Amino acid sequence: MKYQIEISSIAESEADRAFLRLSQLISPTKASQWYSGLLKAIESLSQMPKRCPLARENHYFSQEIRQLLYGKGHNSYRIIFAIVEEKIPTVRILHIRHTSQQRIGEETENSDMT
Repeated sequence: MKYQIEISSIAESEADRAFLRLSQLISPTKASQWYSGLLKAIESLSQMPKRCPLARENHYFSQEIRQLLYGKGHNSYRIIFAIVEEKIPTVRILHIRHTSQQRIGEETENSDMT
């Protein structure tokens, strides 16, 4: 079964920020290669998205949230997505987050403590 891919505006802006960051830290050429690879990784989710493990934030959501790791070392990111089994099976990309970032939901929990 082939899944349609939908990318949220939040995920798009997170990917754009990562690209700009990598352009400044490494080089625009390497950042472009990274971005192209990111799009290919996202597109790979159109086939067998359930191959990816549950995301560590899964318990914060009412539906199953999965993740696909992309990149290496300091440039490793998590593609966080949900699978929607409707009339048109869809993979919704919710976030693109650096692996060192806190879990989704932890930011608000920690800010409540201060």
